Amino acid sequence: MRRRLAAVVATAVTGIVAFAGPATAAPADKPQVLSGWTQTSAASYNSWLAARGAQGTWSSYGFDWSTDYCSSSPDNPFGFPFQTSCARHDFGYRNYKAAGSFSANKPRLDDALYADLKRVCSAYSGVKKASCDSTAWTYYQAVKALGNSPAVDGSASV
Repeated sequence: MRRRLAAVVATAVTGIVAFAGPATAAPADKPQVLSGWTQTSAASYNSWLAARGAQGTWSSYGFDWSTDYCSSSPDNPFGFPFQTSCARHDFGYRNYKAAGSFSANKPRLDDALYADLKRVCSAYSGVKKASCDSTAWTYYQAVKALGNSPAVDGSASV
C-alpha cells in the first residue's frame, strides 16, 4: 500500500512540475514595441490602435491595456471624441510605470496625447475647430501639470 501511494504521489508531482514548466519572460523587443506605440506620429497612433484591436496577438508581451479613458475629465467633451486618444495615453502611462521608466517618458506621452487630440480636432473647421483645439490644449496642460496625481493617472481608489 505504501509503495502504491508513493508511486501515485511521485506521478502526481512529476505531472504538476511538467505541466507548470518555467515562467516565460516577455519578448526582448517589448521596450521597442512600447516606444513605437507611444510616439507623437499618426503612424504610431495607428499601429497602437491596430494592436489594441488584436490584443491577443500581443499577450506574451504582458502589456496593460486597461484604461479609465480621460480619468475625471469628460471622454468626449463638447462632442469631441477624445476617448481613444486618452486610452492610448493611459496605455503609455501604465506600461512605462510598470517598466520603471515613467518619469523619463512622461513628457513624450503627454506630447503624444496632445498630437492625438489635435488630429481629432483636424476633422473640424471654423469655430468648432477652434473650440476643439482649445479643449485639446486644456487637456494637454492638465496632464502635464497633474499627470502624476492619482486623480489623473488612474491610481485613485474609487
